[in-house]
Amino acid sequence: MTSAFETSPFVLAAALFGALGGIFLIAGLAALRRARPLRFAVRTLAGLLMLSIGALAGAIGIGMSGYRALTREEVAARIVVRPVGPRRFAATFFVADRPETTYELAGDEIYVDAHILKWKPMASVLGLHTAYELDRVAGRFNDIARERSEDRTVYSLVQEKPVDLFGLRRRYAFLAPLLDAEYGSGTFVPVTRPAQFEVRVSTTGLLIREKKSELIR
Repeated sequence: MTSAFETSPFVLAAALFGALGGIFLIAGLAALRRARPLRFAVRTLAGLLMLSIGALAGAIGIGMSGYRALTREEVAARIVVRPVGPRRFAATFFVADRPETTYELAGDEIYVDAHILKWKPMASVLGLHTAYELDRVAGRFNDIARERSEDRTVYSLVQEKPVDLFGLRRRYAFLAPLLDAEYGSGTFVPVTRPAQFEVRVSTTGLLIREKKSELIR
């Protein structure tokens, strides 16, 4: 699996447009010193436009960090679970490019969900494709009464980043022509004994499959 941020050209584009914007602004100041107001106005506007494009490209590049490009069904995470008490179990996550992490959860089942970013065709021509990011893991009770009364155990799986594209899309309707972030996807399975699972993701969402023979290292 490859990080969408690592393969994205947007950080390079941000640097390029930022540099061009700076050059145009400097050229505009030079024109102003020579008392050429028309050239000053044209170069300054061009510089500001370049800087705006660079800022947008940089925001997309940073916002895509933590997301992984999705072109087929693939393994998003491997999980080893083991009961540690009545309706309590430990779940160790193995995710590419991250240290393994163990969570203690309460419930009868393990629940995992993810954010799915679907770029519209207009954005796809720029090299942006459907991407996903694991969002949270939680314990889930079979009985609704227990779900309401027992302690909830929920942990974030999101990598912190300064730009949250999923949240921005939900907040601002003007991004609709570029990006669809109207839904996530979740899946859960029972935990009754020590087991190993794969969290798999495709363009239709998440699913969890048990791995009975493969050892996770």
